Amino acid sequence: MNPLDLTDTRILMLLQNDARLTNKEIADKLGKTITPIYERIRRLEQQGYIQRYVAVLDRNKIDKGLVAFTNVQLKEHSHPMLKAFEKDIVKFGEVMECYHMTGVYDYLLKIVVKDINEYQNFIVNKLAKLSNIGTVQSGFVMTEIKFETAYPISLSEKREKNGKSK
Repeated sequence: MNPLDLTDTRILMLLQNDARLTNKEIADKLGKTITPIYERIRRLEQQGYIQRYVAVLDRNKIDKGLVAFTNVQLKEHSHPMLKAFEKDIVKFGEVMECYHMTGVYDYLLKIVVKDINEYQNFIVNKLAKLSNIGTVQSGFVMTEIKFETAYPISLSEKREKNGKSK
């Protein structure tokens, strides 16, 4: 996999901010021509830097006003039991994110639902029915202070000078 140069990094930053930008718009913003920008974006997609393009929705407008961060501790920690939990948890639409963690709890889930009733229904009728669930502890978001989808990427002039830029 080729290391990112300054142009690649700038393309990724632009697309993270607005994935609807056309190749021409990106080329114009970077002072490049369209064909090399198109080729770079294709390469970034093929190499897995760009995994997919999405629309970020306002969750309140689609009636998903409750966000819970839920810690889950499993009863048993064998490899098959961990993999079974992971296989099951990804099937639940309420679970937006799932992380295998270090520390007291095994997994951290970000759960997004309409309200506390829907959350209780999820816990009782879905999560608690999984065979290896031990302890569950939840915290609810009161106010969302910061929400970002774009990763910070370092711009390095050194990479641009050492690499080839189209």
